[in-house]
Amino acid sequence: MEVVYITIGVSVIIAIIFFGVFLMNLKKGQYEDVYTPSVRMLFDDEEKSKKQKQKDTINK
Repeated sequence: MEVVYITIGVSVIIAIIFFGVFLMNLKKGQYEDVYTPSVRMLFDDEEKSKKQKQKDTINK
């Protein structure tokens, strides 16, 4: 039964640490930009294709 109490105590400590890290990242502004990640995949191919065209023209 003592193992259960130790496990619960350790899990609560780990949860508090994760919550503290979350709050620290929230204060730093990590989660403010919610629009860019959703459209990043749309523009990623354009940049790659431009770089590929530049490489093709250089190799010719």
